[in-house]
Amino acid sequence: MPLALLALAIGAFGIGTTEFVIMGLLPEVAGDFGVSIPTAGFLVTGYALGVMFGAPLMTVLGTRVSRKRMLMLLMGLFIVGNLVSAVAPTFSVMLVGRVVASLAHGAFFGIGSVVAADLVAPDKKAGAIAMMFTGLTVANVVGVPLGTLIGQSAGWRVTFTAVAALGVLGLAGIAKLVPDMPKAEGVRLRHELAAFKNVQVLLAMAMTVLGFGGVFAAITYIAPMMTHVAGYADGSVTWLLVLFGLGMVGGNLVGGRFADRALMPMLYVSLGALAVVLALFTLTAHNKIAAAVTITLIGALGFATVAPLQKRVLDQAHGAPTLASAVNIGAFNLGNALSAWLGGVVIAAGLGYTAPNWVGAVLAAAALLLAVLSAALERRAGSTGHAADTVVADAGQSLSAQQRAVVHN
Repeated sequence: MPLALLALAIGAFGIGTTEFVIMGLLPEVAGDFGVSIPTAGFLVTGYALGVMFGAPLMTVLGTRVSRKRMLMLLMGLFIVGNLVSAVAPTFSVMLVGRVVASLAHGAFFGIGSVVAADLVAPDKKAGAIAMMFTGLTVANVVGVPLGTLIGQSAGWRVTFTAVAALGVLGLAGIAKLVPDMPKAEGVRLRHELAAFKNVQVLLAMAMTVLGFGGVFAAITYIAPMMTHVAGYADGSVTWLLVLFGLGMVGGNLVGGRFADRALMPMLYVSLGALAVVLALFTLTAHNKIAAAVTITLIGALGFATVAPLQKRVLDQAHGAPTLASAVNIGAFNLGNALSAWLGGVVIAAGLGYTAPNWVGAVLAAAALLLAVLSAALERRAGSTGHAADTVVADAGQSLSAQQRAVVHN
């Protein structure tokens, strides 16, 4: 794997850290600004919305810029956003800083996926994409717990300053290691938009929303589920999330490796197993050891789908994949928001803290059905094309025979 992937992974590590570390620092931020915890929660919501809308916006704005330069500009935006958050004198200013940082998120992973895939041979593309996303998964194991610890001991502003420093390191790595890869000749915005007319692209994005949504239906409410149902102490939730992060790291690498060999079968296995494990979580959540194992499996199976789904979008949007790739990153966040809302609905309905697991299982099963449908449509299109080629070939042979008969006579 090229060293350029390391630079992309460092950038992904910084982005993953800033996205999730705020969740552990909400009490400190709320206390400093004199706002309620629910109000401070807008720092999470605002970031997620910024990712969803910023992914296509920043990608469109970067259509006239080389991919390397755009990645550098995005990391610059990320650095500025985190520095604004670190020095924000008011809550409103910090919210602006969070949104500014989030604008870089979707486009960075979208464009970075295209660059990572272009750096390696065709049979290693999913592995390269997974290597970049390793930075995001490791952030949940190392960056988020460490950032939370720093923020709680030295102040949350120090955490965001450190994250900005990670951005500087990522920017330097991209400038030094990523080759200058100009955008494809002749590709215009209309070509990028045309990818969304492809049913297979839309199906892949729907799989992203539902499959990853299944993961976050359960994980969003992991704290009350583990403390009220499994019987863990409040302080244990951090280490349970580390287990989830370790599962993410392993699943991401395995998913990337096997997707290069058999992409659709990899999706069948990971989505099917995810649906089963989420359904079983309603039972295993009542036992501490079983719950810990299940959380690790959810992280592994959920992230085993990331590289395959991202590569699926790149393959189906061939020729102009950049915008589709970035929008698919937004689809991950849409899935997070949708599943978190649905999980809250079933809890509010009085169905208990384990009810979101059933929501997640249904979402993952729906993603599996879409994967089966996508493969069936692809096979049908292939067989139709093969039949058409056969008709043309037969017609050509018949015409050739007639010509030979005329010459003979």
